[in-house]
Amino acid sequence: MSSHNEPAAGSVEEARRKYWAANIRVIAWSLAVWAIVSFGFGILFRPLLSGIPIGGTDLGFWFAQQGSILVFIVLIFNYARVMNKLDRQYNLDEQ
Repeated sequence: MSSHNEPAAGSVEEARRKYWAANIRVIAWSLAVWAIVSFGFGILFRPLLSGIPIGGTDLGFWFAQQGSILVFIVLIFNYARVMNKLDRQYNLDEQ
């Protein structure tokens, strides 16, 4: 016999599926931003950004050398923040 506090097997599986779907969405968006910033701004769109000065150089060079690194750091912290929120939402947080 199952107690009233235990969730049904189907609801646990559904919650697990939704959690991983949300996780994959966060990863996909993070990878898209990462690709646009590193490959797009640093390489493909660099000629378009060359006329915008920042820090003594043009914006395209800045993204290739420093901007992409700063965006990567922001992505890491954002991923941790969003995953902590998802963990709390699905009762998977560490307490």
